Amino acid sequence: MRDSTALPGTPCAVPRAGDPPMHRLEVRVSDRTPFAAGTFDTIGPLARASFPHRHTFHEIVHVTAGTGTHVVDLARWEIRPPHLGLVLPGQLHHWEDARGLDGSVVLFTDAFLLDHPGDRDLLRRLGERPWLSLDGPAHARTGRLMAELVEEYGHGADGFETVLRSLLHVLLVRAARLPGPDTAPAPGAPPPGRTAADAVAAEFARLLARTGSDGLPVRAYADRLGVSPGYLTEAVRAATGRTPGALLREARTREAQRLLARTELSIRQIAARTGFSDPAYFCRFFRRETGTSPGAFRKHHDRRAPSLEPAAPPA
Repeated sequence: MRDSTALPGTPCAVPRAGDPPMHRLEVRVSDRTPFAAGTFDTIGPLARASFPHRHTFHEIVHVTAGTGTHVVDLARWEIRPPHLGLVLPGQLHHWEDARGLDGSVVLFTDAFLLDHPGDRDLLRRLGERPWLSLDGPAHARTGRLMAELVEEYGHGADGFETVLRSLLHVLLVRAARLPGPDTAPAPGAPPPGRTAADAVAAEFARLLARTGSDGLPVRAYADRLGVSPGYLTEAVRAATGRTPGALLREARTREAQRLLARTELSIRQIAARTGFSDPAYFCRFFRRETGTSPGAFRKHHDRRAPSLEPAAPPA
């Protein structure tokens, strides 16, 4: 799925019931190049999607105007332009309460990085600090590059793929040079540091973003990281002031809230999806964490999108 593309107008890849939609990259019929560039307006309404979804492609955004929040996995980034943002394939993201959002968008799959295979490593490094605030000169340079990418893609003249790959390479190299104080504020992410404990806490944050709603115990994460549960607890507490268990409960609660608000899955199905074999225990857990029952939460936060997430039969 990482490199999948679709012709314009093709529906999103159908997700498993309750899973966020998976967006594929629309490509032009004439060349099918796995790349697209434009403004938020010309790319289409999904560029500003307010519902959680994943991509099969990379997305780079140069945000020049707007307010609200950009949410990537468990990280929440306040929109205070100008910014340069990156969403990697498979990451869950959406724009929350966005107003006046404007700028440029570049979309591409791994298959587009033929001329510069080292760009994959640049993307990986940028993914560790995916929301950068730009000063005046960096904003101007980024704006010029994004404008060239949009113009070259729009014209589609002879050799445009080579030009696009070269311009994208320059954009990634320059982005990697930018200072990165905007490190991910996701729960579990440590401040900059070089100790072994910091590295363990950072890796826990990455695992948490991918699997935090699966119901795995702290010991399972410690085993994956090759440390004891006690050491993991100390490292995460030092980095965040919170325990791994508290962060895992928060991740499960957020996923349960998303499923309740966005899907028509039954309580039993949502319990199973978030790692609970007993729906009654799930309801007690949810009430303890949120102060309300799953049914009451759904009643007051119903924003389901049945066209994207099909209804489930009653449990």
